[in-house]
Amino acid sequence: MSRERTRLVRTRRTWRGIAGAVTAVVLVGGGFAVANASTDTQTGKSAAGAKHPVDKKATGTGAVVSAANEFLNTLDADQQAEVLLDFSQANATAWSNLPCGSTCRPGIQLGSLTDTQLAAAMKVVKLATGTGKGTGYDQITQILKADDVLNAAQATSSAGPAPSDTASSTASADPSASATATDAPTDVPTGTPPSGGAGGGMGGYGSGVYFLAFLGTPSVTGTWQLHFGGHHLAVNQTYKKGKVAGASPFFVGVEPSSWTDDDGTTYSPLDAQRDGMLALTGSLSTEQLATAKLTESFSDVLLGPGEDGQFPATKEGIKVSSLSPKQQQLVLKAIHPWIANVDDATAKKLMKTYANELNQTYVGYSGGTALDTQGDYVRIDGPGVWIEFVCQNGLVFQGKVHYHTVYRDHTRDYGSEFTFS
Repeated sequence: MSRERTRLVRTRRTWRGIAGAVTAVVLVGGGFAVANASTDTQTGKSAAGAKHPVDKKATGTGAVVSAANEFLNTLDADQQAEVLLDFSQANATAWSNLPCGSTCRPGIQLGSLTDTQLAAAMKVVKLATGTGKGTGYDQITQILKADDVLNAAQATSSAGPAPSDTASSTASADPSASATATDAPTDVPTGTPPSGGAGGGMGGYGSGVYFLAFLGTPSVTGTWQLHFGGHHLAVNQTYKKGKVAGASPFFVGVEPSSWTDDDGTTYSPLDAQRDGMLALTGSLSTEQLATAKLTESFSDVLLGPGEDGQFPATKEGIKVSSLSPKQQQLVLKAIHPWIANVDDATAKKLMKTYANELNQTYVGYSGGTALDTQGDYVRIDGPGVWIEFVCQNGLVFQGKVHYHTVYRDHTRDYGSEFTFS
């Protein structure tokens, strides 16, 4: 690493430590603007990075690979080394819902990129994810915006009145809701840190504290993974021979669950997931609800980070085959927003698979079904699909709930590349 680049990296890390949370990437009008990051005209770069082939006429996975190569071509050698990592189990499983920066995830930090590099990075994510409104790439950009709201609130030293939250406006405030150790998420990552990647180890809120890595070499013939995420987001998409072999694990959460920007735009990134679950549980009769009720209580998702392969041995809840045809369709509609995180063609194939497995799928819930109080929890568990949605008390915006959700697949997580005991 050159002396000048070393100085730049140290400067950024010092700034992160003073600020407490990085706001290097500010989302503006659906696009990205960089603050406190390097500029396109920076001098003293390290050695030029290797050049990768770009095919602007490619489609499908080929287009994703081409965009990945286009992004790599904007990076110097040191930066490419942060992005191109081994497709190992340690790297693939290194993701979290916590604002723990590079200590719990590999890759290059968005806040360290120039305008040109950042646009190229997000083009990869956009081409690899779904095009639906409120799902896929649209949802991802809203999750990053939510993290900027958290960062701004934390920067004031006091969150003040919580923003409007339609999902929890009628919920009674939990007097025990406070940002204490007992309220912290229970899925803190354990084990050794991921290999590869520089990273300063500093966390914090903000859309600049998200990381992108390619595990393995992007190609239409080999096996590799697109690994992207930060606080409240983990995108893990595994490609084999030009096809998506696994679109999970996919974690998405949000705090605040709803807010209005200065320009009057209101955002509710997880409305599609929440509303699908509300419609499903709302259709159940009193007798069906009794059957679907789980005996356990949940303060977080069961299969969060570090819980790979830990699916319960016995399925619980009400079997979908016992539901009416209309209710069965509501199950599929509830599943779809999570599957829509991946590209549209792959999502369509996965939904067909899950529809074929519907009779062997179960729906369960714990707490209440309104999804407006800590501990309200809904699960869909099939031969393949596994989805969890849970409400937690707000940590920054106290007195409001925020959401944690996860989508996994019993057989397709990480493209079925690893075995978990």
